Amino acid sequence: MKSWMEQLPEAAKTYLDGRRLDEVECIVSDLAGVARGKAMPASKFATQEQFYLPDSIFLQTITGDWADVEGRAFTEPDMVLRPDFSTATAAPWTADYTIQVIHDITDRQGDPIPFAPRNVLKRVVDLYINAGLTPVVAPEMEFYLVAPNIDPGQPIEPPIGRSGRRAAARQAYSMSAVDEYGPIIDDIYDFAEAQGLEIDGILHEGGAGQIEMNLRHGDPVKLADEIFYFKRLIREAALRHDCYATFMAKPIQDEPGSAMHIHHSVVDTASGHNIFATGDDGETPEFMHFVSGLQRHLPSVIALLSPYVNSYRRYVRDLAAPINLAWARDNRTTGLRVPVSGREARRIENRIPGMDCNPYLAIAASLACGYLGLQDKLYPTDEFIGDAYDSEGDIPRTFGEALDAFAKADPIQQVLGKEFCDVYRAVKALEYDGFLQVISPWEREHLLLNV
Repeated sequence: MKSWMEQLPEAAKTYLDGRRLDEVECIVSDLAGVARGKAMPASKFATQEQFYLPDSIFLQTITGDWADVEGRAFTEPDMVLRPDFSTATAAPWTADYTIQVIHDITDRQGDPIPFAPRNVLKRVVDLYINAGLTPVVAPEMEFYLVAPNIDPGQPIEPPIGRSGRRAAARQAYSMSAVDEYGPIIDDIYDFAEAQGLEIDGILHEGGAGQIEMNLRHGDPVKLADEIFYFKRLIREAALRHDCYATFMAKPIQDEPGSAMHIHHSVVDTASGHNIFATGDDGETPEFMHFVSGLQRHLPSVIALLSPYVNSYRRYVRDLAAPINLAWARDNRTTGLRVPVSGREARRIENRIPGMDCNPYLAIAASLACGYLGLQDKLYPTDEFIGDAYDSEGDIPRTFGEALDAFAKADPIQQVLGKEFCDVYRAVKALEYDGFLQVISPWEREHLLLNV
């Protein structure tokens, strides 16, 4: 039997070549996408095949409170975590030589924990596999580099670039705007190379200090793992240069929000052909069914794609975020876009998710909608022609509305799993209740003396 060191991917072996491994970080993603787990000396890690964490890590809100799930006692039983060595990768920002390993999570009987985000995504992928299909995704990541903000009462500001000036807005695709933060971008590339993560491209978006990073297409679970790693990597690269990286959906007032667009295609596993494109380069009925599933079911999963009250500040007309579920070819004003592509790359881009989402859950939710469309075999609305910002919005405008839609979505609950949906609703309802107790500066400014 191979030793665990021999099971490491090539990038991890290269990183450790001629070096002594000091520490192993054993991690999983919680509902928010935060890395939870344990760090231990490499010598200790080598002596055990598994370790334990309480399942309450999935009941914790972003503010650190604990949710109660109806019908479920809060006893914090241990889950079993076993390393998935295919995910092992360097943590190149640490002072010593450290690797990170994402772990599979089961109960004591070996059954997957149903509310672990990575398991939710695997569940949805398995539905495709059992139907003889292979789902393929290609995510885009948008984020802001911002000045350090240690006082939550103060607005977030763009960072100072190498010119000594704050980042300017409306600089989409500007190479000089990217160069302003060259040292951070260089560290992102260096860290990604050390971790064996492939970047398809980096560009400057329309916001002040807003960056977009594209990843190449591939397996949904593997790509979600990479986004999980990339968020940490990017934050660490920014901190090296007295800067924050934020994945908030709308960190700066009057600036565009940050999205995590998801490109979808589906391959027939037996033939290897993209089921979305015909031989004469048209779209197949399966393509239309998938789009129909997105249109019909996305409102039910917006709470997964936009998981915080701040998320809904992104859906503003004419600020590069969709407000509806119209579809069109090569039209960035629609929520569902068909990019220019050849037959094998025919795909649909879901532009609804925000970058504040958990990548496992957002990809799972989007795939679930498409899967239901393939099962229902319905057709979408006609292709939208023109500027979709001129049309009426048809997605929830608040997180409360989104949670209500999620609670009523029986088909989605069947695909994602009822136990997961119950836990997610309980956690997010508690977060939302906490937000409603906070009085904002806007309320004090406009209501204190005027109502």
